[in-house]
Amino acid sequence: MIGLIVHGGAWDIPDDLVEGHRNGVAAALLLGWRLLQDGASAADVVESVIRVLEDDPTFDAGRGSFLNAAGEIELDAAIMNGRTFRAGAVGAVQNILHPISLARKVMDESEHVMLVGEGAARFARECGIEQCSPEELLTGRELERWERIRSAKKKGKFSARDAFRRPSGTVGAVALDTTGLLTAGTSTGGTPDKYPGRIGDSPLIGCGTYADGRIAGVSATGWGEAIIKVVLAKSILDLMDHRGSPPQDAAAEGIRLLREKADGFGGVIVLGRNGDTGCAFNTPRMARGYVTSAMVAPVVLV
Repeated sequence: MIGLIVHGGAWDIPDDLVEGHRNGVAAALLLGWRLLQDGASAADVVESVIRVLEDDPTFDAGRGSFLNAAGEIELDAAIMNGRTFRAGAVGAVQNILHPISLARKVMDESEHVMLVGEGAARFARECGIEQCSPEELLTGRELERWERIRSAKKKGKFSARDAFRRPSGTVGAVALDTTGLLTAGTSTGGTPDKYPGRIGDSPLIGCGTYADGRIAGVSATGWGEAIIKVVLAKSILDLMDHRGSPPQDAAAEGIRLLREKADGFGGVIVLGRNGDTGCAFNTPRMARGYVTSAMVAPVVLV
């Protein structure tokens, strides 16, 4: 059994943006599925899938990410190998189009799990990760959003919680390859108008990203502060491990706990070691897609 599940964020996706989210997730899913069928490793597939989504300005990852309160783009990403438990994560990195590839370098070529800020940038230069200009990451849509937020703040009509309830197009993927390897990864630009240096759930192992080859892999999206408080990804795996919950039930229970314990919102994708999938969210919409070797055709939903 091989399988792949992908997401492009959980939030109140407007009707006019649904097609873009569906097309973006479908393109990434189909690329990843071809790679899996050709025998690529789960780690290579997750990195490749997320790179496609980071290139797509539809999503809050790589190109098209939100601006922080200082008018800068800071990116987070993580990837985890469910067989070796090696993981790599980066936080608050600038001028990197593909932070998932930098996270992969941290996993494969360093003794650390997480690097942030200037340290992550220095490591990127040493590893030959391609740098980009801030303008390559910025879209007119996000500049306009940032200017509206600035204006609202000056008028006293904007709060931090308003930012968290705005769009969240974090991207993620979980893959199961022909050797039985599970790998999970997540990439994000964070929340609109976040304080410089803020780290969300995506790069925190166990919160927004986790993989255990004996159980499943998980990638989350949504209000990072709440997701961190309930250690969402690991909590879902614990439900599967200790209760024997299938991926769909565990995902639904994880989102229920997110709401109950932290008044949080968001979504999760889960891929079990046997290829079973799960997805749950408590937002109006979530962009996601999945395919396994037991299916006739891929499924993409928004």
